[in-house]
Amino acid sequence: MSLATSTSQDNADLQTGPGEIVSIEAQATATAGRYLVSARHNVLPTDAKVSSGGPGLAIAAGELLLSSLASCSFGLIQEKAREFGWPLSSLDAEVLFQRDTADGTRYARLELAVTAGGVTQQQAQQLLDYFTGKCPIYNTLRRGGPASARITATT
Repeated sequence: MSLATSTSQDNADLQTGPGEIVSIEAQATATAGRYLVSARHNVLPTDAKVSSGGPGLAIAAGELLLSSLASCSFGLIQEKAREFGWPLSSLDAEVLFQRDTADGTRYARLELAVTAGGVTQQQAQQLLDYFTGKCPIYNTLRRGGPASARITATT
């Protein structure tokens, strides 16, 4: 199933710009609750939680969301530190979500806490501001955005 008519899936160095479409593919395996997610030439196993009938061994869907936020923050923070010539020596992050108690279909909150080594607090804040101003993942989560889903049955 293809959602896009043209993508840059085969680019070794995936760079996206405004209006560009990026997609991944996923398939269920013969093991209940085990899935394979493919992006370009990379394959990542993911699992449903044990409470949802999955093996619960590989990273789960919500954790992938958190991982994408951490990865985007690191990429943009490192990019800007290099541009400024700042001696960024380390990056660590903790990203969490809390399920909404009244509506289990959404997260009540998402938090990203980054620790940046080798820079001052003022520099670290500038790096964070750059990330929050530029990351489409962060801004889609923060502001919300249109989402759609479809399913096609085959026999």
